[in-house]
Amino acid sequence: MSDIEGTAAELARALEENAALRAELDETNQGVLALYAELDQQAEQLREVSELKSRFLSYMSHEFRTPLGSILSMTRLLEDGLDGPLNAEQLKQVRFINAGAVELRDMVDDLLDLAKIEAGRISISPAWFDLMDLFSALRGMFRPLVEGAGSVELVFEDPPSLPMLYTDDTKLAQILRNFISNALKFTPNGKVTVSAGMEDEGHIRFSVRDTGIGIPEHMLGALFEDFVQVDSPIQKRLRGTGLGLALCRRFAELLDGSVGVHSELGEGSEFYVTLPIKLQPGVSDDGA
Repeated sequence: MSDIEGTAAELARALEENAALRAELDETNQGVLALYAELDQQAEQLREVSELKSRFLSYMSHEFRTPLGSILSMTRLLEDGLDGPLNAEQLKQVRFINAGAVELRDMVDDLLDLAKIEAGRISISPAWFDLMDLFSALRGMFRPLVEGAGSVELVFEDPPSLPMLYTDDTKLAQILRNFISNALKFTPNGKVTVSAGMEDEGHIRFSVRDTGIGIPEHMLGALFEDFVQVDSPIQKRLRGTGLGLALCRRFAELLDGSVGVHSELGEGSEFYVTLPIKLQPGVSDDGA
């Protein structure tokens, strides 16, 4: 065989190999395109399911709020004795109904907030405010609960000289209310301390420390996830959605901040939220 014939044969084999390789690449590309199409379809289905879940939570939350409001109004009327005085046992039962309705209303509020966040319909309204005003409002809100408990002391430490804050004080108050409520719930005896201080030049850290039962180390990483609850004898006696801390995390993220926890079993816990002193323009412009 001459050199020309040998070269031609090699060229023919190379062309055949190239054709086979091209066919294989075309087949692979078709498979990749099909996979992308399937992933897009699954992503769209997940989006639709998420939207349906958010709409369902929002709808059901609104539907529950009306009868719950009626129940709470009626229990207040009964407690006030507008239809005649109640005996001790009747008053006890009415207060039990009222406590159950308040607890259910709080669960509904958590679900409604979650639905709004997931649907991108929750708004942020930043404004300048003084930290002392926030602490005073929280102190007044929790005073009846603490005075009724008797065995737990709630202390608001006087903050150092801090600048005015520019953020959504309503969302911040909701975060701190949740932290304080949990601290009181899991501190049968002892003290709950609320404080604030500079984290760095541009951020303030709000802390709620308690001397309660503490949290197992293996649970700390999941505490701020949806529907997670601490496994303890106290938790078994107290119902809840497990959404409170998850909402705190999401509110903090909406305010361009973060949350965290330190805890030691049997020694107590510290929950904290760190926020910028001034919420930057654009963070809340999308209303989410």
